[in-house]
Amino acid sequence: MRGAKAHADGVGVNSARNSPLEVLRVFLKLGLTSFGGPIAHLGYFRDEFVVRRAWLEEGAFADLVALCQFLPGPASSQTGFAIGLMRASYLGGLAAWIGFTLPSAAAMTLFAYGASALKGGTAEGLLHGLKLVAVAVVAQAVLGMARSLTPDRPRAAIAVAVVIAMAFTPGSLSQIGAIVFGGLAGLVLCRPEGQEGSAGASRERAEEGGGNPAPVSRRIGLACLAVFLALLGLSFLPVENASLELIAAVYRSGALVFGGGHVVLPLLRAAVVAPGWVSDSAFLAGYGAAQAVPGPLFSFAAYLGAVASAPPGGVLGATLALVAIFAPGLLALMGALPFWHDLRARQGFRAAMAGVNAAVVGLLASALYNPVFMSAVQGPADLAAAATGFAALVAWRAPPIIVVVLTAVTGALLGAAG
Repeated sequence: MRGAKAHADGVGVNSARNSPLEVLRVFLKLGLTSFGGPIAHLGYFRDEFVVRRAWLEEGAFADLVALCQFLPGPASSQTGFAIGLMRASYLGGLAAWIGFTLPSAAAMTLFAYGASALKGGTAEGLLHGLKLVAVAVVAQAVLGMARSLTPDRPRAAIAVAVVIAMAFTPGSLSQIGAIVFGGLAGLVLCRPEGQEGSAGASRERAEEGGGNPAPVSRRIGLACLAVFLALLGLSFLPVENASLELIAAVYRSGALVFGGGHVVLPLLRAAVVAPGWVSDSAFLAGYGAAQAVPGPLFSFAAYLGAVASAPPGGVLGATLALVAIFAPGLLALMGALPFWHDLRARQGFRAAMAGVNAAVVGLLASALYNPVFMSAVQGPADLAAAATGFAALVAWRAPPIIVVVLTAVTGALLGAAG
């Protein structure tokens, strides 16, 4: 019957408002149980909110996912925030983000404290095993994204061009340039003949859906976009305070992530490793550990904020880094929601985003080589462990948590053996 209610609303969303506490409870359960990365998270959301609870219709959920995949930031967290926003207004959106993010952020902060206490051959081998997990996971992400985001020659060419550029001009400015290049190249190269028809279909769905279902006015949307862009601009300005510099670098990373959670890896590395706040070894160990916890991969930022040598560090540093990494994506989402139905019908916008997505495949492929592979694989045994983990994820479709545990144990055994 609740599904019928959703149809009656005319916007594909059940308009019955619930308390933010109910939203918090539902998303806290998802935050504790949603393993497997962003795509898996969206599957959990569909089962929970479309099938079981009928908070959204299938079409409304699909359109929401499409919007979040176009925007910078973590698509699954943005989708969850938007669902909470639609269900219980602004407090509902905040409750959804807290519930989904808190478990993984707390686990990564605790790991930051525990990792510093791990000493000896076995313990160091365990951390090295987590670095090998990162090799397998990032390789899987590159393969999956290449299949879906570079299916033709123009987009494959954009990705290869980015790999070549990053090989000779590494650094955060080059990464930003790669994203801009992808958008411009997409405008020229990624305009398939059938795209106009799909744009027309999107426009028809928007008209049938009755417009924007989220309680965000155009005025508030424009204000959020202005704040997003202002903070992004400020993040590039030099500052003398190390704490502000760290927060700005993390915010900048979150604002420039397109194409999925794993793409944040090269951006965050440039943000915290290049200035010397976090070592490459600690960075990759934390990234490997992030694969073992449920919830959003962006919670990795909490670990970095806790272990960074830049103040404040600890729990406060983890909290600040966590807010900084998520804030741009949520601001961009709120800014885009009132305009999405018109924007998605524009062929130029879709072509530019196709190019951007191809560019991020190149960025992630570059990061797979350096630092992930170069820092983790130090001999034949490491290569065998990483290759086995990759095969388990891709060919045998093993749950990521199993691959993390087995590879970490392998690293510990290798460490104990010297």
